Amino acid sequence: MRNPRSPSMEGLAQALSRAERSVTGRLAAALEREGCSVEQWRILVLLADGEGHPMSEIAEFALIPAPSLTRMVDRMATDGLVHRTVDARDRRRVLVHLTRQGRELHRSAAALVEQQGHALAVDGDQDDLRRLQELLEALAGRIR
Repeated sequence: MRNPRSPSMEGLAQALSRAERSVTGRLAAALEREGCSVEQWRILVLLADGEGHPMSEIAEFALIPAPSLTRMVDRMATDGLVHRTVDARDRRRVLVHLTRQGRELHRSAAALVEQQGHALAVDGDQDDLRRLQELLEALAGRIR
């Protein structure tokens, strides 16, 4: 018999899904003003470090399946947001970089994301939100 005070996997999955949908929906609405999707935002965040990243690393960071990522990066390249180069250390790998236009989009979208973060912090206690993030990251690390 399950301890009534211990969380069920079903309840945990449901609560996480509801929270993710709410936060992502709020973020999507803000980013839409810049013509940017949440998935594109995740790519911009990783590439904003100024280093080129291979597609496999981008897919893992952005939580996008490889075939979908390829289409998205193709579209972002067509839009002038990213460009690809051959990795000098491993000529078989292609690295993706932000263009100047991509960096500008990242900066403007980052301001919108920051506003949403402040709004969320007003709606809830900042320490609680920070602790929730830490707990979720720890949980994800244990589950892998």
